[in-house]
Amino acid sequence: MSKVIETVEQLVKPITEDLNLELVDVEYVKEGKNWFLRVYIDKETGVDIEECGIVSERLSEKLDETDPISYNYFLEVSSPGAERPLKKIRDYERAVGKRVHVKTYEPIDGEKTFEGTLLSFEKEELVIEYLIKTRKKQVTLPLEKVAKARLAVSFS
Repeated sequence: MSKVIETVEQLVKPITEDLNLELVDVEYVKEGKNWFLRVYIDKETGVDIEECGIVSERLSEKLDETDPISYNYFLEVSSPGAERPLKKIRDYERAVGKRVHVKTYEPIDGEKTFEGTLLSFEKEELVIEYLIKTRKKQVTLPLEKVAKARLAVSFS
């Protein structure tokens, strides 16, 4: 699967760069009987349905030419949404001051899941302020211990 993702990233990057869009993520997953190739794109002001359609058309042509996937699949091109995944260094840097949801590979301070405000990201360490019962607490998480991270929707 990682070979498919790598190939798709190589095919879609020139398309997104040409349109001044950011390639956020590529997923290739099986759900039930169906395979899905999901490409997430974004830009500062957000992407619209037209931009998603253009990327989908151009990528579809490239995929037809190279045929890197042997199964039938559904191609979906969309915005990463409000709960955008944090994968690249730049993602973490842009998320400082925002609410994040982070899962770690192993417990840190007895916890594996943290949701709160990303106070800083320096030297590949995240400092998150979160609430435990009624107390605010801070935790420092090394990036290498982060299994998954995303922006979290705030309901305040």
